[in-house]
Order: sequence, then C-alpha cells, then structure tokens
Amino acid sequence: MRKGAMAVALIWAAGSAMAAGPDISVLARTCNNCHGVGGVSAGASMPSIGGLPRDYLASIMKQWKYDERGAATMNRIVKGFSDDEINALAAYFAKKPWVPVPQKVGATLLNKGKGVISENCEDCHGPTGGDPDEDAPKINGQWAKYMELELEKYRDEGFLMPHKKMKKTVRKLKDGDLPAASHYFGAQSK
Repeated sequence: MRKGAMAVALIWAAGSAMAAGPDISVLARTCNNCHGVGGVSAGASMPSIGGLPRDYLASIMKQWKYDERGAATMNRIVKGFSDDEINALAAYFAKKPWVPVPQKVGATLLNKGKGVISENCEDCHGPTGGDPDEDAPKINGQWAKYMELELEKYRDEGFLMPHKKMKKTVRKLKDGDLPAASHYFGAQSK
C-alpha cells in the first residue's frame, strides 16, 4: 500500500513538473556562450540581452525563426526552439538586469553622435538610449561595434530587416553618422 501511494505521488509530481514546462534556465545557459552570463555580453560584436523587454526579445527571435529577419547564426539556432521556449527565454532574459557596458569615446565622436541622435533616433530610443519606446530595446551601454553592424544591416537593401521605421531612418543617415550614433549610445550608462 505504501509503495502504491508513493508511486502515485511520484507520478503526480512528475506530471506537475512536466505541466509547468522544462527549467528554462538550462536552455538559457546555451545563450551564455555568445550573450554572456545573465545576458551581459563580453564581446563587442555580440549584444547584451539581459533586461531587454520580453516582447521585443520574443519578437526578434520569432522573426529569425520564421525567416522574417536576416542573421548570420541566430536564425539557425532558434529554428530548433518552440514558440513556447522562445517566449520562456524572452521572459527569462527580460527579468535580468540591464547592465550597460562601459565604453570610452572621444569628445569629437561623442558630440557628433549626440547631434545624430537628437535629429534621428531620440524619438524612439530616448536621448541616451536608456528610455526607449515600448517596441524598442535599451541601447545605452550596448556594444558600439554591435550597434554599428546592425545599422549596416538596415542600410543593406538585400538584408532582411523588418522594422520599416528603422530602415527609413538609417538609410537617410550619412556613412559617418553610423559610428557616431553607435559610439554615442554605447558610451551612455543611463
């Protein structure tokens, strides 16, 4: 009788755990290789993702999964995830703190970047990138190199980038504006 009750309890516990879904922290650890522990990237060409909005993260990953957005590797990685796993990963990283990466930039480039930002980017990303619109990510302290690479993708008509407003804005910028804007936002801590 005790063995039967124990078996029922174990089956119930296993069923409850399965209904709650897998421990997403295990899957999230696979993201650490590129995006860093807690989503804080240590590499200049990889974005930090910890603390970004859940809906933004889920949307970007699903755009890659369904071939609506181009990428060098992410589109292949997320194809193996279910939408539920993508949503869980997005929620997991959204709960992490946003940690700006300290980056130094010279006064000339910083001043040029501030001008580019105030004319082109501030409406959506805020004056420092730390208070963006709901559908935009935080970019204060994001790696400048990564942001510059992303801006280049928006300028390339052959590269699949679905955000129409970003495409329109970035394509009207001059070549020197891209590094200036990227380094300006990258140098912001708040």
